[in-house]
Amino acid sequence: MIELLKELILDAQKGSIEVGFTRNLKVWPVTKKATVIVGVRRCGKSTYLSQIVNHLLNDGVKKENILFINFFDDRLAPLKTSGLDKVTEAYFLLYPEKKGNEKIYCFFDEIQIAAEWESFIDRLLRTENCEIYLSGSSARLLSKEIGTQMRGRAISWEMFPFSFGEYLQSQGFSYTLPVNTAERIQIQKSFEDYFNRGGFPETMGLEDFLRVKIHQEYFGSILFRDLIERYDVSHPKALTDLARKLLDNIASLYTLNNLTNSLQSLGHKAPKNTIAQFLEWFEDAYFLFTVRMYSTSFNKSNVNPKKIYCIDHAFVRSLTSGILVNSGHYLENVVFMALRRVYPEIFYYKTEAGQEIDFLILDTKRQFNLVQVAFSLEQPTTRQRELIGLQNAMKELQVENSTIVTWSESETIQAEDSKIEIIPAWRFLLQLEQTN
Repeated sequence: MIELLKELILDAQKGSIEVGFTRNLKVWPVTKKATVIVGVRRCGKSTYLSQIVNHLLNDGVKKENILFINFFDDRLAPLKTSGLDKVTEAYFLLYPEKKGNEKIYCFFDEIQIAAEWESFIDRLLRTENCEIYLSGSSARLLSKEIGTQMRGRAISWEMFPFSFGEYLQSQGFSYTLPVNTAERIQIQKSFEDYFNRGGFPETMGLEDFLRVKIHQEYFGSILFRDLIERYDVSHPKALTDLARKLLDNIASLYTLNNLTNSLQSLGHKAPKNTIAQFLEWFEDAYFLFTVRMYSTSFNKSNVNPKKIYCIDHAFVRSLTSGILVNSGHYLENVVFMALRRVYPEIFYYKTEAGQEIDFLILDTKRQFNLVQVAFSLEQPTTRQRELIGLQNAMKELQVENSTIVTWSESETIQAEDSKIEIIPAWRFLLQLEQTN
């Protein structure tokens, strides 16, 4: 194993660096803390680590001072259970003169695969002159989850598939809000493409059938490698059927009882607590996200139906028949993911009259923000329903400003003490990125 590790370390140092497209995510290394990049698989974490390596080399760091290990390499399978110390042992056998004398930059990709990695990283930070970068496809890598094992020696950053702004930049289009007419037309066309293609970097520019095939392979990898294999799931078919059912009902309400009954109708015997565990694992893998109803009572929030969203709207297109999912659901998922990049905790709201508001968030000043999504307000009944529900919610929560995100409509509705901004999705997404 030592010889293999030495070979892998040297190969990484000699190989070309695939830097790809520069993401908008900015991280700040902190002395004696590991920098952790966490997100769904294939969203660009490994490329981002390579970009950091490239920046270090450009800043004068010697390539010999870079230690890069990808734990998804099947040759490293023995390290998944024990022996992480062999990594640094192999490195210092190659470069004994550097131990204690020079700073080593350590990059460990998908490290969550290895057992007891937290104690290994903690020890490395305490005993070696090093700067450490980690990546993984599990929310357990978030600092709040590993704080105990690593005694606060990590700071985590979330990465997602391309936002709309990143999608534009990846296509070579630069913009500054507000845009002129020509730019607006081009952005609207690009948003249609983004709406159909989604944001996974690897699928950019591919034919539709290839994108669908890759999304389906991602789905299999997430379920098998991130969930079934990692947690030794005893009901793998039940987990797969649950994932497909949720995707078929994206941006819709669910209850544990309904999900359990649905799986039982398919012949599965997975109990309710198992279904609840599956839902937690979906979120842990950054695959599906659950949104609770807002209430000052946690119990009330927890027992009410919840809503489900996916990491990428086009991912849903590739994995479902589309019979139960319409354009409004896809648009709502787009808006959710845009908000989720900025706000880690999002709720939906139900008025006293039972009207549902898609998103309630708390900004940095702990002020309520209400966002409703409607593909179109052209139908008078739809417009009246959305406006009345939002106005009731604003009154109950004492909110002065709120937003309705649509496909293309734009309008400001001003009352004496409130304002509702109707805004096209492309502009809402870009404004959200620009201000956060």
